[in-house]
Amino acid sequence: MFKIKGFTLVEVLLVIIIIGILAAVVIPRISYSKTTAQAAACNATVSALNAQIELYHVQEGDWPLGISNLTAADYIDATPVCPFNTTYVYNATSHRVAKHSH
Repeated sequence: MFKIKGFTLVEVLLVIIIIGILAAVVIPRISYSKTTAQAAACNATVSALNAQIELYHVQEGDWPLGISNLTAADYIDATPVCPFNTTYVYNATSHRVAKHSH
């Protein structure tokens, strides 16, 4: 008389397996993309800091003693923080902030 319509257990399990395979492929790629973006942001900040150090030298006639001098003289708004929570180190000899590995 009445035929009950629905999915069989095999069909439901097949869909769950396909979703699991897709998740296994996509999640590592998203994680890798985040790390790559953070490293690029860190390198861009290092380049920007070195540009501000050069600008400080040209306008002030002397090299800054540290990154805090750039903040105090309004060359940067605040002391930047690396996306990986490491600090940027100013080398007073080379007058550069060196790129660091993560």
